[in-house]
Amino acid sequence: KKHTEMALTDKKIIITRALEQTSEAREIFRKNGAEVFDLPSLVIGPPDDWEPLDGALKEITTFDWIIFSSANGVRNVDDRMKEIGLSLSEISENIQIAAVGRKTASLLEDMDVKVSFVPPSFVADSLVEYFPQNQKGLKLFIPRVQTGGRSILSDSFKLKGAEVTEVAAYESSCPKDIPQKTIDALNSGQIDIIAFTSSKTVINTVSLFTKHFGENWLKLIKKIQLVSIGPQTTISCKNLIRKPDKEASPHDLEGLLQACLELNFN
Repeated sequence: KKHTEMALTDKKIIITRALEQTSEAREIFRKNGAEVFDLPSLVIGPPDDWEPLDGALKEITTFDWIIFSSANGVRNVDDRMKEIGLSLSEISENIQIAAVGRKTASLLEDMDVKVSFVPPSFVADSLVEYFPQNQKGLKLFIPRVQTGGRSILSDSFKLKGAEVTEVAAYESSCPKDIPQKTIDALNSGQIDIIAFTSSKTVINTVSLFTKHFGENWLKLIKKIQLVSIGPQTTISCKNLIRKPDKEASPHDLEGLLQACLELNFN
């Protein structure tokens, strides 16, 4: 690993993430010599209506599994549970918990929640494929983002005969602005890499670029290398920008860093 130690020295990188999640990414890339420019492309907030989530939580003991596909879902579910005197860590003694992705799983473990299943590849499709139990007749609870998420989990499980309760646990929206320092770096052609961490960050970044740079934004990023965190993010890149130069594997921040280290800069 030593030879890649400071392989990103002097490289200027934009990492598109939720406002609340930029520091961890910044740290990882800085350690490898990169200069990180912020472009928060998601704002995480409450769902429009807490009612469906609260209703499901009142019935929580009737479920066989809770399936979390994001850390945001975990946080909001746990917060709402506490209001009715429950916690995820107690619940996990009797109800199995699945997490799509290492980051979601490690947050659950930090909260002393027993995680029964994490799929080998950190994507929803892998969770469906490797699910450890016959789904017929299972009662599954899936907290998720209010808009713009994929329904692959609930669709696939329903097809296999499970009873699925899927509710909005949080909403993610597009920020209004790009930090001035990042705008200046883009305008002066200094940015080497843009790393996308989800489909939604691609969609929101494109809308922020259109808003700040007009229809000409594609030309502005023509020479910038694009890196995607996983298959869904890659599809959004292809549809809205162009095929990314690299896709991370595993589909997490460490994988994203590795993908950036493997880029060719000529």
